[in-house]
Amino acid sequence: MKIVSWNINSVRFRIGIVEQFLREVEPDILCLQETKVIDGDFPHAPFRALGYRHIVIHGQRMHHGVAILSRVPIEEDDRFDWQANQEARHVGVRLPGGVRLENVYVPAGGDVPDREVNPKFGQKLDFVERMTRWSEALTVPTILTGDFNIAPLEADVWSHKQLLDVVSHTPIEVAALDRLQASNDWVDLGRHFHPAPARLFTWWSYRAKDWAASDRGRRLDHMWATPDVAARATGHQVFEPCRSWLKPSDHVPIMTEFDF
Repeated sequence: MKIVSWNINSVRFRIGIVEQFLREVEPDILCLQETKVIDGDFPHAPFRALGYRHIVIHGQRMHHGVAILSRVPIEEDDRFDWQANQEARHVGVRLPGGVRLENVYVPAGGDVPDREVNPKFGQKLDFVERMTRWSEALTVPTILTGDFNIAPLEADVWSHKQLLDVVSHTPIEVAALDRLQASNDWVDLGRHFHPAPARLFTWWSYRAKDWAASDRGRRLDHMWATPDVAARATGHQVFEPCRSWLKPSDHVPIMTEFDF
């Protein structure tokens, strides 16, 4: 089973590259973040035409939004409000065999890494803390994937020293993510198959005139699994060429294959 996660940054605007990716890679399940569309306007037809007939969406006008599209039967399971303000940032389903798949879009956190002057940063930290409380009580086999908006390792950013004070790589965010990972012995599948310091970026800013030449990337997108599920993982891939496709997202898809 191939499971993909991709922050698409508007699914309707980028439906062309989504269709291209699905035709070329043929994953079984696609988890999208930042769909930026209310549920009633979600573009079901292109996905159904490609065989993704099982669709679970949690949308919001112009902002946020998550979706899971599958060629295998799935059952809707949950929509957690880890942001505590009803933003559409999570949707979870149960896969055949009972494994849970949780798709999450962690807040970016603004520009200043100080909750006293930047409430968005505090919201991000609180979001991860609520995820940690959930994780501590988790007892079923689970895959947790999405845009975590945190690059935890020195090798996960283009310059550890220059980004220490930049939101997404600050020590306080990394410590929060470390606590989440430790709360249920989550296996970071990207680094399981591509140990640091291997290059494994998933995001490049739109601000760069030539993103490939400057290569100022960060690994913000992750796929984790509880140890029982991680034992069934057979490979992990980052689709970096998608960053050069027509009307690209600033994120690229990641995929883990499982022997289910």
